Amino acid sequence: MHAPDFWQTDNMIARALSPASWLWRAGAAWRNATTTALHPGCPVICLGNFTVGGAGKTPSAQAIYDILTSLGHQPHFLSRGYGGTRKGPHRVDPTSDTAHDVGDEPLLLSQKGPAWVSRNRAAGADAIAVAGADVIIMDDGLQNPSLIKDLGIVVVDGATGFGNERVLPAGPLRETLKSGFSRVRAAIIIGEDKTGLAQRMPKHVSVFSANVRPENPSDFTDQKVLAFAGIGRPGKFYKSLRDCGAEVAIARDFADHHFYSPDELIALRADAARAGALLVTTEKDLMRLPLGDRHGIKTLRIALEFDDLPGITQLIETVFANGA
Repeated sequence: MHAPDFWQTDNMIARALSPASWLWRAGAAWRNATTTALHPGCPVICLGNFTVGGAGKTPSAQAIYDILTSLGHQPHFLSRGYGGTRKGPHRVDPTSDTAHDVGDEPLLLSQKGPAWVSRNRAAGADAIAVAGADVIIMDDGLQNPSLIKDLGIVVVDGATGFGNERVLPAGPLRETLKSGFSRVRAAIIIGEDKTGLAQRMPKHVSVFSANVRPENPSDFTDQKVLAFAGIGRPGKFYKSLRDCGAEVAIARDFADHHFYSPDELIALRADAARAGALLVTTEKDLMRLPLGDRHGIKTLRIALEFDDLPGITQLIETVFANGA
């Protein structure tokens, strides 16, 4: 699902749907009230969104992993495994697991470091601690009440911010901003801050700016491409390709976390051949393709760069310094 346009402004549709958001909020409140939060015995750093849709959690988690390993720690990733069939706790094996098994994001994270999927996050965290990790990077779990988080970080798309700041279905928020900010100590704003978020953050929230950097831009310079993506905001991917100097002749959007059928891949290859274009997708989309169907499809590899790397490194170090 892609975000509807009315989520970006405080309009008639959003106001009409606002009463329905109370049902969403009531469900979340009941879940929080009936769940006992546990701690696995090693620090838990949780990255997540207040909104639905892609904001850059995966590259943020990868960047935090690099910081932790540079400090001498042994981090493991923990994910629910959205889109996969494994209930877990299960350590992802990138050589045998597929996105159908564990979901696309955990499969991608497993190429960076040890990654686990578990519908029961507390059980997954316990399994990770037993496996020898000294810190857990929890991917997309800010709204999950089953684990005590030592450091909560909200990841925000600078272009869209929090939209109209209304809760589902009236807006893109999974929870109110008040409740969300009560559980985080930092925010990562990715890309240009077009909605003035940095100036409106609560005082207790440390704000860090970051940008997504292509790692292989020369692969697409002066290339004509057919780009396809099944992610939350595919337009960001197409813009990144154009910024690399590519001509995006054809852009094909699919639903977020979409699994591509053989017929769809045949059609994409045929359209690319007719247009004389290179077939390109995201790293996350590639995870949802069978190994045998990946030939001839290029990916734009990305990494997250912080404007203040020493600052966020220092924040992460406080988790261990405080014995949290």
